Formats: sequence, structure tokens, C-alpha cells
Amino acid sequence: MGQETSSLNNEILSWLKDILIAIIIALLIRQFVFAHTVIPTGSMIPTIQINDHIIVSRLSYYFSDPKRGDIIVFHEDVDLIKRVIGLPGEEIDLRDGKVYINGEPLEEDYLNEVMNTEITGYLDFPFVVPEDSYFVLGDNRNWSKDSRFFGPVHKDKIFAKAGLRIWPLKSFGFLK
Repeated sequence: MGQETSSLNNEILSWLKDILIAIIIALLIRQFVFAHTVIPTGSMIPTIQINDHIIVSRLSYYFSDPKRGDIIVFHEDVDLIKRVIGLPGEEIDLRDGKVYINGEPLEEDYLNEVMNTEITGYLDFPFVVPEDSYFVLGDNRNWSKDSRFFGPVHKDKIFAKAGLRIWPLKSFGFLK
């Protein structure tokens, strides 16, 4: 009986060790590689809907800088998700229902309505994006609180790139 108890205890300890290692690995992946977020607002409609579940990559910007069109997650009092529109040093202007970058209109096929360019928030346009910062807008421009209201986002505040919608299943896929 003693040998069976010892064998059972060793088996239980082995399982507990494996489970603990799996939990630690999962926590490390969640903290440093991927995270899951649920979208609370409609500021990114039509690209992202309210209550969509999104997987974001925390590694994306360790090796490269955000690019125009990337959907980023950053901290500005709370965690926000918006689209990168203007890059460091670029001049942004809002007029005639469009965004202009260095005088050229930005093609945005992901929008579902014309932007009301009278909504300028606190910035004066044209606006030059400071170094190490990005001008971001929600895809639902007429209802989004974005760089027009809180200014450009400094690179240090960006912590993830949105990548994969996992819920609802009918909309499963990579974000564009």
C-alpha cells in the first residue's frame, strides 16, 4: 500500500507541476505577446462593432513603428482602440469631408459615411504631428473621441496592434 500511495502522490505532483507550468506560460503570453479585449464603444464602426472580441498583439511595435492604417491599442486615461492616420512629421488637415495628409486626400474605403470636418475638437488644422507621435481617428468619425480631442498619441502609450476578431463567429477574421 505504501508504494501505491507514493506512486499516486508522485503522479499528482507531476500533474500539478504541469498545470502550474501551463498557467505560468499562459500568463506570460497574455502579458507580453497576445491579449484579448472586448470593444465597449462604437467609435470604430463599421470595422469593429460594439462587443466584438479582438485579439491584439503586444509584440508588434517592439520591432517596428506603427504604420498608417494600423488599428492600435493605447492608453489615454483608459485603453482605447483607433486607426493610425497621421505619422510623425506629417501635416494633417480636415476639410471637405476628408482627411488630407501633406495636402493629398487620404483614401479610406473602410468608412461608411462622410466625415463631418466641422468636428475639429481642440486642435487647429492644418496640424503637424510631433515626432514620436501619431494622429489617430476612429472609423466612426462623426461619433469618435480621438486625436481631435486628446491630441496625438505618443509612441510610448501604444502597447498593441489589433489583429483578429474572434467573436462573433460570423465575423471571425483579421481586421483591415
